[in-house]
Amino acid sequence: MNYLSIDNISKAFSDKLLFENISFGIEKGEKTALVAANGTGKSTMMKILVGKEESDKGSIAYNENVRIGYLEQLPQFDADLTIQEVISTGHTDIMSVIQRYENALLNHVDDNNQNTKKELEDAISQMDSLQAWSYEQRLKQLLYTFEITDLSQKVGTLSGGQVKRLALALVLLDDPDILFLDEPTNHLDMGMIEWLEKYLTQSTKTLFMVTHDRYFLDRVCNKIFELYQGTMYTHNGNYDYYVRKSREREENKRVAAEKAGQLLKYELEWMRSTPQARTGKAKARIDAFYDLQEKAKMRRDNNELQFGADMQRLGGKILEMDRVSKSYGNMTILKDFDYIFKRGERIGIIGKNGIGKSTFLNMITGNENPDAGTIVTGQTVAYGYYTQKGIKFDERKTVLETIKDIAEVIHYGKDKTYSADQLLAHFMFPYSMHRQPVSLLSGGEKRRLYLLTVLVSNPNFLILDEPTNDLDLLTLQKLEDFLHTYKGCLLVVSHDRFFLDETVDQLFVFEGDGKVKGFMGNYSQYHDYLEEKNKEMKRDIAAQKQEVRNERPISERKKKRSYKEQKEYEQLAKDIETLENEKAELTAKMQDQLDYQELDRLGKRMNEITELIDEKELRWLELDEIEN
Repeated sequence: MNYLSIDNISKAFSDKLLFENISFGIEKGEKTALVAANGTGKSTMMKILVGKEESDKGSIAYNENVRIGYLEQLPQFDADLTIQEVISTGHTDIMSVIQRYENALLNHVDDNNQNTKKELEDAISQMDSLQAWSYEQRLKQLLYTFEITDLSQKVGTLSGGQVKRLALALVLLDDPDILFLDEPTNHLDMGMIEWLEKYLTQSTKTLFMVTHDRYFLDRVCNKIFELYQGTMYTHNGNYDYYVRKSREREENKRVAAEKAGQLLKYELEWMRSTPQARTGKAKARIDAFYDLQEKAKMRRDNNELQFGADMQRLGGKILEMDRVSKSYGNMTILKDFDYIFKRGERIGIIGKNGIGKSTFLNMITGNENPDAGTIVTGQTVAYGYYTQKGIKFDERKTVLETIKDIAEVIHYGKDKTYSADQLLAHFMFPYSMHRQPVSLLSGGEKRRLYLLTVLVSNPNFLILDEPTNDLDLLTLQKLEDFLHTYKGCLLVVSHDRFFLDETVDQLFVFEGDGKVKGFMGNYSQYHDYLEEKNKEMKRDIAAQKQEVRNERPISERKKKRSYKEQKEYEQLAKDIETLENEKAELTAKMQDQLDYQELDRLGKRMNEITELIDEKELRWLELDEIEN
């Protein structure tokens, strides 16, 4: 079933054409991703599809009664509202339906007539259609899953990650037919990303999303639309399939450009001949010459990042942290942390949002001081620090002026020098953009320009805080290529699993309460380690239970339980039954209308009960092996 049809849509801003005459469709059950370079209109197209913006021409047709859910790249809420108020003011479609039902019910009670009866029946029908009767239960489950417990908290005090989780919870709560998600993994920690990945993979919902997260894209999507140089390409497969096909296309273009270049030499001689010599020649040949010229030009317009780093020399002493501690109020970020950074290290930092990773980077760079301990930086250390907040550009300046403020000429390698113009071109800013003011750049293009300002500063200690947010796939690939050649010390905070696998070989795992655990390996290796550790724990429990059963041969077992053991045996059976009953009661209570502090308390008690049942069952099995 076709859910959505897009026919020949176009969009331009001022004199910048984003896309023209684009047509495609979305079928029920498809999980589709849109990929494109920054500034080519991904988010704009998403807004057009959900009705937030209009196309300049063309048409969009939805299947009747199809409900959509839209997650913006940067969700916006009234900062003065509490989370509870955001939920209660009808932010979701379901809340609107619930309010309509409640109003219809009151109207019918107050004034029982055919009109109010019809109004109530229509409202009940909508409640049935949206499964709104279970709204409270679903809301509690989602908010609990997304770790949103304090509903009295004002939205303006939330972190970027908390705002993203709130917005995502509200979108999923509506239970739409089609989910439109713009960079859904931005600002989410790995636990939340993996939960969302599993949810979308197992769901039968139709999905259309923009994302830079390659693992997420690869595991969730079964179709990719690629917007490239104004043309929409369709790839029926996951990210790996898309990469293969796009490489084949680029290789075919390269071969075609090479052939065109060879033929152009011959045709150029003909075009340079005297006008008399061309008298009577076919006009078609002249037109073909200009087409050939354009094809050959493609060889020169391949603006890819292809430079290596010639960084400043890094001395023997880089940075030493000795018994460093840091807290904010009741939250401990670091406790007696020791580490000596060494030349050539490539370290990734992972952990939940708000656990202190960015604070850790700020202490290393001297932007924040520790509460205790010392941080000693080597004299030759030159930081390059890419922060989440970025920098505030003078948007009146041109793109070229912004780079020239840092360096007009950049040296890479012994004999290789790049001008600012050349470097921008290598970083996928075509020459036509160099004289544009920064104000005309898209959000993603500004992040790319900011990244370039960090790299051209020639650092020997490169620190990247969530560098993959808002960057397109091509920029990420080129950044990874650059980092592969980088010989300085690299420190990366990221929730992008693919990026971490490509760029780091050890991890700092922030576990909370000031604990930081080191791990030698990339993220996938760490994930495999955790899974194997969990399996081993389960195997150990199972083996322990089996060991109790088989601990001694029957001939060597005690013939009878002692009086004390028999009493313990009987009491354990009663305790287990009582705990199982409490567990069932808690499960039922958690379905009721509870405040979220109480829900959190019940969840913790549920975990305690589960552990107690396992412990008591183990002892009961041990006693059960003794004959009565």
